[in-house]
Amino acid sequence: MVIRQVKEVLKIEAQAILDLLERIGPEFEKAVQMILNANGRVIMTGMGKSGLVARKISATLNSTGTPSLFLHPAEAIHGDLGMVTPDDIVIAVSHSGVTPEIINILPIIKSIGAKIISFTGVPDSPMALESDVVIDVAVEREACPMGLAPTASTTAALAMGDALAVVLINARRFSKKDFRRFHPGGSLGERLSIRVKEVMLTDDHIPLVPLGSKVERAVKEIDSKGIGATLVVDKDRRLKGIITDGDLRRALSKGKNILNQKVEKIMSPSPRTIGEDQMAAEALGIMELYGITHLCIVDRGKRVKGIVHLHDLLGREEFRLNGAFALPQGAHHRSGHTP
Repeated sequence: MVIRQVKEVLKIEAQAILDLLERIGPEFEKAVQMILNANGRVIMTGMGKSGLVARKISATLNSTGTPSLFLHPAEAIHGDLGMVTPDDIVIAVSHSGVTPEIINILPIIKSIGAKIISFTGVPDSPMALESDVVIDVAVEREACPMGLAPTASTTAALAMGDALAVVLINARRFSKKDFRRFHPGGSLGERLSIRVKEVMLTDDHIPLVPLGSKVERAVKEIDSKGIGATLVVDKDRRLKGIITDGDLRRALSKGKNILNQKVEKIMSPSPRTIGEDQMAAEALGIMELYGITHLCIVDRGKRVKGIVHLHDLLGREEFRLNGAFALPQGAHHRSGHTP
């Protein structure tokens, strides 16, 4: 009985993938070309089981030469949409195409200027109608006997994501040497297995300015500490914001004299943080997820303990000598926490 059920499930899921063959056409080619022409990243998004599929596709893209991030649609409406730029391609995964959290953010993504690709089983769904390209990943039925748990549908979406990644590998002429570059294992793996406190800058090396300071003071602090940013703290050293080179450029681009303004006017509030006892690999994951190059280290009371730069995680010598590790695309120019 058990063996028969297992075989039935595998047949259903295998058939779901095979059925995709008939629906591959110009839309898929358009999606590939759109990604190849983009100057930004591929941002994957999805809720629940589809979100897990989106995360896996994002990881596969990253390891095969296509910079990618995962955007949680529920978190997106609370500020994480700031990671999306007009140069990015957003791929939304939802079999029904009516996931409310995704539907709510697509108009905003369109207003930002990013292109949208949908992986959905309902080509005329609200999600599909908001998209520039629709990839049909419909399945005849789920392997779940009640037809409720996403099974064959998530398998189909995942397989389509793998197909997209492989086509991009070929289009980019991604080689074994490139693959090893993104999977250095030994040296990078060893470095990322240590705790954040072992690589973070501390004490007088932390760039800090108090609330109420003038921007001119922040500029001097950024210049003197040499990591492209300064933290903004209150009188109890609690973290209140961050000012990066990017924040300064954006403020200056508005054509105003900002040096006499207070730092609160241009800082990015609520910077991303991590604890000093968390692993360096976790810090790198946060930086990749949000497209940032600085991460603040705080204690439970939000008091600043340190700051870490992406180069400190990956090794400044490796960056300088042989470019063995590349910044996430766009991160070098977007070191702040608000794009």
